[in-house]
Amino acid sequence: MAFPKHVWNQIRNITASEFARALERDAWKPHTRRGSITVYLKGQSPGGRVSVHFHSQKTFGPKLLQGMLNDTGWTEADLRRLKLIK
Repeated sequence: MAFPKHVWNQIRNITASEFARALERDAWKPHTRRGSITVYLKGQSPGGRVSVHFHSQKTFGPKLLQGMLNDTGWTEADLRRLKLIK
């Protein structure tokens, strides 16, 4: 899912801590943790899985962030609801 430029300008500097808090607000539950990678699950569906490379104050590269957003299935409206963008 491609987001418009104004959305990317707001979420490109999101930290791992902010992303993890947004996942938990959206009912994603941490499932397993191995090293710096935490796997979050939502529901029982096989597609409800996202892996977060967790370094608390670090930001994500654009491709990694895009992949995680694709895994969550969040739309621009969801990002607003979760207060990741204005």
